Amino acid sequence: MTNNDIFKKLRVALSLRDDDIIKILELVDFKVTKTELGSFFRAEDHPNYKECGDQILRNFLNGLVIHMRGKRE
Repeated sequence: MTNNDIFKKLRVALSLRDDDIIKILELVDFKVTKTELGSFFRAEDHPNYKECGDQILRNFLNGLVIHMRGKRE
């Protein structure tokens, strides 16, 4: 299972839209554009497909923790 698959499954399971994901990534000071984000969710054979790196998935998961639990005191 690739990082892209994990990212897709989390997006669907949590009913997140692109704007929500961008806001979650901004919680950990990680900037990504809608275009770049969309390239992670494309089919592997699509010309604009891009592999989701470990850094992006890690930052998303860290941001998701803050989004769900709140900032650490």
